[in-house]
Amino acid sequence: MQNILLTNDDGIQAQGINRLFDRLSRSYRVKMIAPEDDCSGKSQSLTLDRPIKVRQIDGHRFAVQGTPADCIQLGSAHLIDAKPDVVISGINHGANLGDDVLYSGTLGAAREGRHIAKLCMAVSLAGNHHFDTAVQVVCEILQRLERAAMPSVRLLNINVPDIPYEQLQGFKVCRLGERPIAEPAQPVQDPKGQTHWWLGRLAPGQGEDFEAIKNGYVAITPIKLDETDSAALAVVDSWIIK
Repeated sequence: MQNILLTNDDGIQAQGINRLFDRLSRSYRVKMIAPEDDCSGKSQSLTLDRPIKVRQIDGHRFAVQGTPADCIQLGSAHLIDAKPDVVISGINHGANLGDDVLYSGTLGAAREGRHIAKLCMAVSLAGNHHFDTAVQVVCEILQRLERAAMPSVRLLNINVPDIPYEQLQGFKVCRLGERPIAEPAQPVQDPKGQTHWWLGRLAPGQGEDFEAIKNGYVAITPIKLDETDSAALAVVDSWIIK
């Protein structure tokens, strides 16, 4: 494993991605292609209604005026000279647990990366303080993957507790949990008296990955890319195909 493509959804200036870039660049050939601005919640959306501007910072870093998935598309086609072995999206500022994986730009970029890399990882810190812990976790996982000769797993969702590395309880491979529906949206009025809305806060979740983080474990979840409900194929066939 030599070539790593690094992206995120918090933007090119975010602390998480820059900490990770600095550390990985010591051991790997790393290209950073990240959004110019915060794209949290963009999932795997693409920019289809306008041209996309790219600002080259140096020979290894590019800022894209688009979404995280745009960054992967542009990187694979034009901005990198070697196909990446691994795509890493993160380190995200805040956890991506349970249903978060449906909305997360961090996960969206990692999913998009499946077209160009053997393995894609979405990495999130469950807070905004101990980024060094998450950086060390990524390095350890990469080392283990190298010893495993890059197994056939395609996408991993990795969440790291926001605690010092020495306080981690270990690693847990676990299923995604679930969040209830978000709190109700809140109306606000602008100076002209027009009503706008703030979406409600995410509700607390429950399930294996939530429990792992709560108890101080790194939560690792393999994500299935084929969303077909195979068990339902015959059921639907029975009432559609006549």
